[in-house]
Amino acid sequence: MNRKANIYQDKTLCGFLEETEEGYLFYYQESYLQREDAKPVSKTLPLQQEPYRSKVLFPFFDGLIPEGWLLNIAEKHWKVDRRDRMGLLLTTCRDTIGAVSVEPLNEQEA
Repeated sequence: MNRKANIYQDKTLCGFLEETEEGYLFYYQESYLQREDAKPVSKTLPLQQEPYRSKVLFPFFDGLIPEGWLLNIAEKHWKVDRRDRMGLLLTTCRDTIGAVSVEPLNEQEA
């Protein structure tokens, strides 16, 4: 099952995250890369046209997922397994403390 997410930087769509059979892809939106004020979502994911690939969820995105009691609440309320890192990211990271937010990409957008 491939799952996808829109990634926002300061409420501006900047890229996309995909979970595939082989792992994960993150790539910046072309129009975002052309903006003068474009900033990377993380120092570990600098601006570039080529997609980033990883067998595991990128540490930056994994770090957005809540921990401790907040993770327990998310797990019980939304019934998401704590080992399903992409599921937790899609469920709990729409409104994060930092500048980056994650929204599930619905099938019409894909």
